[in-house]
Amino acid sequence: MKGWTKKTIGEICDAGGGEVKTGPFGSQLHQSDYQIEGTPVVMPADIMEGKIDISRIARVSENHVVRLNKHMLSAGDIVYGRRGDIGRQAIIRDENIGWLCGTGCLRITLGDSSVIPEFLHLYLMMQEIIGWIQNQAIGATMPNLNTHILRRVPVYFPESKDLQRKIVSIICSYDDLIENNKRRIALLEKMAEEIYREWFVRMRFPGHANAKFEKGVPIAWDFTIIEDAFEFMGGGTPSKTVSRYWDEGRVNWYTPSDITASSGIFLAKSGDQSTEEGVASSSARMFPPYSIMMTSRATIGAIGINTTIACTNQGFITCIPNEKFSLTYLYHWLKLNKTYFELLSGGATFAELIKSTFRKIEILSPPDALIKDFNSLTLSLFKKIEILLKQTNLAETTRNTLLGRLISGKLSVENLDIRFPPSMQDQP
Repeated sequence: MKGWTKKTIGEICDAGGGEVKTGPFGSQLHQSDYQIEGTPVVMPADIMEGKIDISRIARVSENHVVRLNKHMLSAGDIVYGRRGDIGRQAIIRDENIGWLCGTGCLRITLGDSSVIPEFLHLYLMMQEIIGWIQNQAIGATMPNLNTHILRRVPVYFPESKDLQRKIVSIICSYDDLIENNKRRIALLEKMAEEIYREWFVRMRFPGHANAKFEKGVPIAWDFTIIEDAFEFMGGGTPSKTVSRYWDEGRVNWYTPSDITASSGIFLAKSGDQSTEEGVASSSARMFPPYSIMMTSRATIGAIGINTTIACTNQGFITCIPNEKFSLTYLYHWLKLNKTYFELLSGGATFAELIKSTFRKIEILSPPDALIKDFNSLTLSLFKKIEILLKQTNLAETTRNTLLGRLISGKLSVENLDIRFPPSMQDQP
C-alpha cells in the first residue's frame, strides 16, 4: 500500500539507535534481593493487558538499581515476557520510568526510529502477530522467546508518523472509554458491597439502635439451612464426541474459565454453547437468567451472574435467588463467604465444595422488609453495572475490529482531523 512499508523490529531498532535486550540473568538478581519497599522490577507475571500490574510486583533497593542501571526502563520501551504466555507485552508509561526490566523479560527500545512506540505496542497486540511469535518460540514444554526471534518480527507500518499517531489516537479513545467504564463499575460494585457490609456484617442497618442483640446478631433474626432457603444445582457436560450436541448450540454452557477477574459480575455469553438436546443428555440443568454461578472445584468461590438461560459444567454450584433471598443479597453473601467455603472444601486431587456439604450451611435470614429495602438500594446499582458492562463489551469488540483494519491500512484515516494528546506530539 502506498505510504506503508515493512521492516523487522531489529531493522527498526538499529536504524533509530535502539535495541532489543534481555533482562538481567538470575545470577545478577536473586530472590533475597527483593524487598517490600524500593524500585519495582517488572517480571512476566506483572504484564497484564498491555500494562504493568503492581499488585504483586517485586522491588529492590537503590543499590541494585545503580548496579543494574543498563536494565532501567524508559518511557516508550516495550517489555515482553520470555517464557510461558509469550504474547504478553506492555508499553512503559511515565509512571513506570526508572523501573527495572526483570529476569525473564525482554525489552524493546526504539530510539529515534521510524515507528512510534505506541503504534508498535498496538501492532504487537494483533492476534496474527502474537501467533507468528508463538510459532517461532523455542521449547516443547514451555515456549521461550529470545532477542533473535523478537528482532525478526515483521512490522507493517505507515511511513508518516502523523498517520501512526492518528491510528493510535483512535484506538486510545476507545481504551479511555473502556477504562473509564471499568472505574465506574468498580465504584458501583464497592458501593453495593459496602451497603451489605454496613447492614449485615457490621449490623448498622436501619433501626439497629432499637434492636436487641445476642452474640452479635439481632434476636429477631434467624439462620436458615441452605436446603430450606433457596434452590441450587450442580452442572454437567454433554458428550464432546457427539457433534450435534455442540454444532450450532445456543444454550450458554459455562465453565470456570469463563469467570475471570476481567469478566465482570454479569456474563452474557459463555465460551461454548450446547444444544438443548445436549443439555438433556447430560446431568447439566438449565437455569433462569440472573442466577448466581459459583465455582466449586479447584478454584472455590468465583462468582458470575448469567443474563440468559444457561447451564454449567460440573465445576459449579448455581444458586437461584427468590423473593426472600434476593439477587443482590445472595450474591454478596456468597461473595463474602468465599474463605469459609474454601475451608469446607476437600478432595485429594483438587479442592471441591460438594453439594451435600453446601446444603447444610446456614445463611443469615434478616426480616423480609429489611432485605426488600436492601434490594431496592443495591439492585439499581447492579442494573447500572450491567449497562456499563454491555457498553464496555461493545467498545472492546469495536476497538478490536478497528485495530486490525487500522493497523493493516485497510481503513484509511489519512484525511481525518485528529487532535493528538500532549504525550504524542512532536517536541520542539
